[in-house]
Amino acid sequence: MLAVRAFAKINLTLRVTGRRADGFHDVRTVLQTVALHDTLRFRRTGGPFQIECTDPACPTDRANLVWQAAERVWRAGGRAGSPRGAAVRIYKRIPLQAGLGGGSSDAAAAIRALSRLWAIDLTPEREREIAASLGADVPFFLLGGTALGVERGDVLFPLPDLPASWVAIAVPPLPISTAAAYAWWDERRPVAAGDRGTAVSGRPFGGLPASERQNDLQPVVAAHHPKIGRLVGTLERAGAGHAAMSGSGSAVFGLFPSRRAADAAAARVRRGGAAVLVTKTVDRQRFMALLEGAIGRR
Repeated sequence: MLAVRAFAKINLTLRVTGRRADGFHDVRTVLQTVALHDTLRFRRTGGPFQIECTDPACPTDRANLVWQAAERVWRAGGRAGSPRGAAVRIYKRIPLQAGLGGGSSDAAAAIRALSRLWAIDLTPEREREIAASLGADVPFFLLGGTALGVERGDVLFPLPDLPASWVAIAVPPLPISTAAAYAWWDERRPVAAGDRGTAVSGRPFGGLPASERQNDLQPVVAAHHPKIGRLVGTLERAGAGHAAMSGSGSAVFGLFPSRRAADAAAARVRRGGAAVLVTKTVDRQRFMALLEGAIGRR
């Protein structure tokens, strides 16, 4: 048995700088790991690779990035046919389609775990190549902490960790696909030249200037789902040092200096009828220690 944690992320900033020739978008984003996590438990078997999940909405076939990670790790080890000899059960805590990176984080955890379980020696560079082939967010979950992502978001530059913060994450029942959010941005872009998204208040936070502390996808997603904007406003009024939609949504986060302040904000959000989770930021050193501590237990 091998158990690994797969941590969630929030996008502290997300600037969309254009559409690429390959159909994706160039972005400039500051990513941050948080303590909210899924747990993946791997075991050896005598049959084909299998996935089970505690969330019935989570796919357990090749549509799951964990399955695709297994295929790539298997081939990287020079093995023929379909992956076999392992099964995984995903204990899902990170909400699906919320902009928190749950599927990508699960995939990164699977790369590390399966290479150990199958005794496949992957260099860090090969791990990153496999991660990037699975999706733009996946490489970040091999790094953790605070990082700048450019191009598709998969070219990463570690940043000094921001001050430790408590995080209230509001999760409205509005699953939003990444493809839909960027399609809405594409539709709005020609008639909104110069519109660079919704900036937050000017309160200082972690050295990020107010001009950068924004998410360019937030206004176009909120135009279709006004509840997003209302939740950001609720967290700001509750005293968040920074509040915004994460990634392509639908989750909205607020950063607070203490657990008490985050809990008070969470209570305010719940009174408005939205689900909310309280967690905290995880710096890079702590991220790697937790990751290696979990993956080292067999």
